[in-house]
Amino acid sequence: MTLRKQIHNLLANEDLNFLLTNRLPRRWLTQFMGRFSKIENPLVRSASIGIWKFFTDLDLSEAKKQHFKSMHDCFTRELKDGARTIDNDANVMSSPVDGIIGACGPIAGTQVFQAKGFPYTLEDLLGTEEDLSAWRNGTFVTLRLTSSMYHRFHAPYNCTVDKVRYFSGDTWNVNPIALKRVEKLFCKNERAFISTRLNGTGSINGQRVALVPVAAILVASIRLHFLDVLLHMGYKGAKTMACNASFGKGQEMGWFQHGSTVIVLAPAGFALCEGLEQGTHVRMGQALLRWSH
Repeated sequence: MTLRKQIHNLLANEDLNFLLTNRLPRRWLTQFMGRFSKIENPLVRSASIGIWKFFTDLDLSEAKKQHFKSMHDCFTRELKDGARTIDNDANVMSSPVDGIIGACGPIAGTQVFQAKGFPYTLEDLLGTEEDLSAWRNGTFVTLRLTSSMYHRFHAPYNCTVDKVRYFSGDTWNVNPIALKRVEKLFCKNERAFISTRLNGTGSINGQRVALVPVAAILVASIRLHFLDVLLHMGYKGAKTMACNASFGKGQEMGWFQHGSTVIVLAPAGFALCEGLEQGTHVRMGQALLRWSH
């Protein structure tokens, strides 16, 4: 058995994995990694990316460039033109990210799940002052990004962003092991609420869809193209920011400084596309939710 396989088997132990990723000083490690990953020294960059490749299935063949200034530059890499196909069906909302489908399905009133037996509410996630009527009894999809995946997120439909709200919080790991142990984990972590209105035809026009990027350990920075701020643990600016930013389906909206989770909230009338279920790997631009109202 190779050393890499032995280490992977060791980390597969849930108790050890949880201990290593959640019982350490999460905020300190996250702040340290944020600084360390931006070091542009060639030796530091090459060693960091080499270790990253050893522990993950990192594939840079689709990256627009092959030479990176730092590990951060590699984490936030762009894709080659044409590397992803956008589903242009007018009744389909495409996946905003490359990810793995986690908990998903109907929203029961305002209750959703992070894992079996671990519910939380939209009030917990977005705050009691937010108007949640658009997503009551709607549909939700949790999309988890692993560390080796492409980390930029894109508009799932032609839409206009009308508001962003930033929530400061913790940096719990968001892997399945932690989601089965920490109640309301997404509601405790750093996150942003991106409110959009769809620009379509017929009854789909004007429907409200929310994207909620959630940060995690080593990942507590979110960059949005339409805001001239970096949302991170040291951010001290306005928590709610009015916007009027229009995006075409598949257009890049921003990125995680590393990787984490995006929760998609859709109104009643949307349902998960056929063939998709928890555990399915999806790629940015792939059909995710279908409008059938």
